[in-house]
Amino acid sequence: MMQKTILITGCSSGIGLDAARGMRDRGWTVFASCRQQRDCDRMRAEGFDSPLIDYTQPETITAGLQDVLSSTGGALDALFNNGAHGLPGAVEDLPTDGLRAIFEANFFGWHELTRQVIPVMRQQGHGRIVQNSSILGLVAFPWRGAYVATKYAIEGMADTLRLELRDSGIKVVLIEPGPVTSKIRVNSIPHFERFVDWKNSALRTQYESSLLKRLYHSDGPDTFELPASAVTAKLIHACESRRPRPRYYVTTPTHIGGFLRRILTTRATDRILARLR
Repeated sequence: MMQKTILITGCSSGIGLDAARGMRDRGWTVFASCRQQRDCDRMRAEGFDSPLIDYTQPETITAGLQDVLSSTGGALDALFNNGAHGLPGAVEDLPTDGLRAIFEANFFGWHELTRQVIPVMRQQGHGRIVQNSSILGLVAFPWRGAYVATKYAIEGMADTLRLELRDSGIKVVLIEPGPVTSKIRVNSIPHFERFVDWKNSALRTQYESSLLKRLYHSDGPDTFELPASAVTAKLIHACESRRPRPRYYVTTPTHIGGFLRRILTTRATDRILARLR
């Protein structure tokens, strides 16, 4: 049998890097894409094919996928959309340009790559499209409105695709991590500093007492935080199971978030989530 092939985005660190290594260890041919050339070079030094794919640059999506298909003879067994960044801040302080920027990276680019992959998988009669969502695709936390909005959008798109591709042989899967070891918090700082004028916000005192401390002063792992390998384990099942689940919860908080969404009223859920910072 030929080796299975998978394209993974956002492989410079964290979940994407662990997924690339884990899937390769399972015998998959992994195309570990990054959005910056220096990270692609580092992945190639580690033995990976690493196409440059920046979700905010549509031409790199097309070129990167073509590089993959040229190497595989036009086939692709699985796509793992993973690359994303945060933009912390109160919703009232988020400029529309900031929302446009995060949607380009966290949603529109995912849609474009997914849309280009679907005809390939249709022609071969099978495939897995795995979207790395979040606990924030299930429930909303304060200060994370921009990221929540993109993940809610991913959830809706994936649910719709799953219905539309039901008879195509293509399986659409959501993975929903909670606190997982990664650089997403640190990587969100430049976006926060670019777009959020917190010093002139009506909520300045709350920024100083909560969000700024979380952003700039790490107290170690979050409660219930798991390593990135916990996500890789779910990705393996999503790609290798004959009947993958529509959703894979990863951490304890994700299970709690899913429970809140299914069981409690919105008011009761709000009372719990409003306490989070």
